[in-house]
Amino acid sequence: MHSKSMTAILNFARHPFGTDPNAAVRQSRLNGRHRPDAMLCAEARGRSGGRAGGQSAAALFTLVIYLAGMMAGPLPAAAESPAQQQGPTAIPRRDRLPRKVLMGTMVSGYAVFSLPLEQRLQKMDDVVGAIAAQAASDYPGKRLDLVVLPESFLARPGDSLAQKTVRLEEVEPRIAACARRHHCYLVVPMFLQETEAPPRYSNAAVLVDREGRVAGMYRKVHPVAPQGSDVLEAGITPGRSFPVFDCDFGRVGIQICFDMMYTDGWQALADQGAEIVALPSANPDVIHPAAYAMQHEYYVVSATPRDHAAVIGPLGVIEAELTKEDAVLVHQVDLSYALLHWDAVLEDGAALSRKFGNKVGFHYYRPADMGIFWSNDPAMSIGQMIRSLGLSETDAELERIRLLQEKARGGPPAVP
Repeated sequence: MHSKSMTAILNFARHPFGTDPNAAVRQSRLNGRHRPDAMLCAEARGRSGGRAGGQSAAALFTLVIYLAGMMAGPLPAAAESPAQQQGPTAIPRRDRLPRKVLMGTMVSGYAVFSLPLEQRLQKMDDVVGAIAAQAASDYPGKRLDLVVLPESFLARPGDSLAQKTVRLEEVEPRIAACARRHHCYLVVPMFLQETEAPPRYSNAAVLVDREGRVAGMYRKVHPVAPQGSDVLEAGITPGRSFPVFDCDFGRVGIQICFDMMYTDGWQALADQGAEIVALPSANPDVIHPAAYAMQHEYYVVSATPRDHAAVIGPLGVIEAELTKEDAVLVHQVDLSYALLHWDAVLEDGAALSRKFGNKVGFHYYRPADMGIFWSNDPAMSIGQMIRSLGLSETDAELERIRLLQEKARGGPPAVP
């Protein structure tokens, strides 16, 4: 793809309101933080110029074209959305009561990767402690739910995998203690020495729950081989599966760095109902994860050593990001959300705000004519709220319109 097109995609993902200096305020980003949901309602709507105009709209169109090409086929039908992949009796996400999830991530810098293992473990403690402190400051009374660290955060210095890798039993007690101390889930990547013989090594990430128990392990399925080499990451064995893990706040999948270049894992996680994908990475790419987030309607939270870490929403737009090295980011999302396309009744979200006040929260992106909406009322779902205005979520509305089109046409369109 032409570099200008790629830049346009990146600019839209990072700045959906354009390059206005006040865009950061409209996005409620301040020093790597998002403001509380109640403040967001007033600031995320209606002050970004004409709808779907100018450079941002062009960037969105380019993103859609890029998605279609990258996925090598049409975007998935509405019936494939994660809310509907958990069985015919599952409650659609929009009709579930609010599920706030407070997540933390970081941009580590590279210095940590030259440290001995003990100092890396101490760095883990310090980072998670800093994230917990920021969470307590920014979201008083809300528990921290999930922390993601960058790829290969735990390892030893060395020239070979035999020197670099760690055994899980070596580091599990420290990871467990850290999770218990802050009562949160941790995604901790490592170069892992497997237990069976002969020696085998994985680029892995362990998920530990609030009580310090191992909730699951993901092994990178797509390690990279440098050009001119037939060796995968100095001898890493590729993983075999894409598990999804049940946490007390929702369903979490994991992908690692070069997994971004292949679609199979992201699709597999969506098929299993993943709601958040943790992305430990050495690569700060946001284009691919934004595309997957948009296609599969889940959140992606990345952790990297440079440039930025980000929380990307189900519309493929960065909701919060961090660019400073050796710094942390905390951001809250709601997994019981609804996606709405522009409608005159909606008024870019203003109609819901008038009716429900601070009980509704949203990000509305006028250049895309789309918004993500959630309830702040513990007794009412966002589905109830939008139906009170006679509105439907985008997937249902698209299906309704498609059926009208086929009825008027006399059948589906001809496809070559």
